[in-house]
Amino acid sequence: MSEQQSLAPEDVPRANGMPMLGLGTWQNDDPTDCARSVETALNMGYRHIDTAQIYGNEEAVGEGIANADVDREDVFLATKVWTDNLAYDDVIESTEESLEKLGVESVDLLYVHWPSGEYSPEETLRAFDELYDEGRIDRIGVSNFQPEHVETAVEYTEAPVFANQVELHPLLPQEELREACAEHDVEVVAYSPLARGEVFDVPELEEIADEHGVSAAQVSLAWLREKGVTAIPKATSEDHIDDNWDSLRLELEPEDVERIDAIDRTDRQVDPDFAPW
Repeated sequence: MSEQQSLAPEDVPRANGMPMLGLGTWQNDDPTDCARSVETALNMGYRHIDTAQIYGNEEAVGEGIANADVDREDVFLATKVWTDNLAYDDVIESTEESLEKLGVESVDLLYVHWPSGEYSPEETLRAFDELYDEGRIDRIGVSNFQPEHVETAVEYTEAPVFANQVELHPLLPQEELREACAEHDVEVVAYSPLARGEVFDVPELEEIADEHGVSAAQVSLAWLREKGVTAIPKATSEDHIDDNWDSLRLELEPEDVERIDAIDRTDRQVDPDFAPW
């Protein structure tokens, strides 16, 4: 862990109560490693943990939360309903299974993972509203939604749509989508915020990192924070979890942000056949 004075959980800025730096767990499917990384992150100061049904690690995530020296009510926990489970009854049933695996009574945020498969705005979001009314979920989220999908979701939910989780990083800035979310008061959460490692090969990011004496990962995460975007970088080793955490110390200069904005690339890392774009 960093030799500098440790950052406290309260050092993490929040977006409507959601910590703006969290731990992503995609592909963290070894149960022991997953539980350990969640426990490590929480003991370090993280208070936002993100998982999904399709990741196959909800039980391990729950174990990590239980093992950490942190009260459950202090953890912002999010999971996602997979495309096969988006019919009304399946949303209800699969979410109850997720809660059981996670070992919790409720989650802070439940996402529609993709507007694909069995997704129906009317039926899917009616189930989400019911779970919200019953106190099983505290917030409704969507993921991989394009502007038109966000607008439709807002129309069909009685409870507010809290967040849209999408791939977002300096090589895929998603400006139009961010603007659309802002119009509907929907927070933006960035998965793959380091472009699956591609940020380490971008000269502009490396130059800014060198100037500040930090990593390109920290520069990318600080840039997202400057844009009002919550980031959930995946990390399994303590070194990577710590490096991402230290991004909270970094304050980019306006000219740094301008240089990153000028990169002008659209390198999408996640592009399955069922994607809505």
